Order: sequence, then C-alpha cells, then structure tokens
Amino acid sequence: MFCPRCGSSQSEQLKFCKSCGANLSAVRQVVDNREPVQNFDWSNTWVAEMFRSSDEIKRRKDELERQRGITPEIKRYKEIKAGVITAGVGLAVGIFLFVFMQGIILAGKVSPDNAEIISRLWIAGVIPVFVGIALMLNGMFVSKKMVEAARRTAELGPVPGQPDMSPDSLPSAEGTKFIPSSFSVTEEPTKHLRSSGQKE
Repeated sequence: MFCPRCGSSQSEQLKFCKSCGANLSAVRQVVDNREPVQNFDWSNTWVAEMFRSSDEIKRRKDELERQRGITPEIKRYKEIKAGVITAGVGLAVGIFLFVFMQGIILAGKVSPDNAEIISRLWIAGVIPVFVGIALMLNGMFVSKKMVEAARRTAELGPVPGQPDMSPDSLPSAEGTKFIPSSFSVTEEPTKHLRSSGQKE
C-alpha cells in the first residue's frame, strides 16, 4: 500500500505511515467501504424526456400504471366515483344557495329587482351537477369500452410491430451495453452483387 500523503510504500499491517504518520487504517476503511461508481444514465434525465415521442411517453405511463396496479377497470371506477362526488357537491351547493338566498329575500331588505336575481343564484349549483353526470356517463359507457379493449389486448399479447413494454423486455439502463441490430449493413449490397452475377 502507498501512503496517500507522502506516497511512500508501506506494509499492509501498519496502522500509521512510518514516514509522515498518516492514518493508514482510516484510508483502508474508506477504500473498502467505497460505493461502486455508477454509469450516468442519460435516459433518466429531462433531456431524454424532451426527445421521446408521445407514443413512447404514453407506453411508459401505461407500463408504470400497470406496475402500480392501476388497471383501466380501477380508473373507470375512480371516474364514476369522481362523478358521483362532483354531482353531490353541486346538488348541495344548489340547495344551500336556494335556502340562503330565500332567507335574504324574506328578510325584506332587498328590492324586488335584486330579489329576482338573487332568487336564481342557486342555478350555479347545476354546473357541477352536470359535470358529475358527464363523468359518470363517461365512466359507465366510454371507459367501459376502453376496459374491454385493454382486456382484449392483454389476452392477445403484444401487438406485432410495437415494442414489448413488459419489465423483462425493457433495455438495460446501463449505457455500455451493446444492443444488436435487427438488420445487416452489408445485406443489401450482398444481394445486389448476387443478383448481378458478380463475384463476392
């Protein structure tokens, strides 16, 4: 072992350097416990995200949701649940506004013109009711078709021509790994030479 301070050669059994007195056991401990150097992975940076196609981003998002257990069926139920909650809140707001505004009108301190406007403010609660109904209808009918399509896709397996996004088939994040090409650079010239009758 060489002393990191003075560079002199030292025995492995020594705890301190004979030349400068540096603590060699501490140096050994740091070297032994050092974490392995990891290769920098450009695919996990925001730069790589910028250059990904929308189809690839969607596939990655779907794969992450699948790994987390978020299936199309769960998304459908969540959408219906959100619709019920939104419609319920809208209904509650409409009832509250109706009762509150009627109380203001009955107090008698509002002019007849203003009373006409105030008596109709409860209609604002109708907006979230319709949004909730739309979410429920979408969850019950449109999302149902999406769930059936996802189920059919899962039964048929990966679509030909599209990359398999299962965790086992994803490429390694290590940048030094060689990925073999699906075609040969010399294949077409060789075919051309054979068809023209030239000697290879």
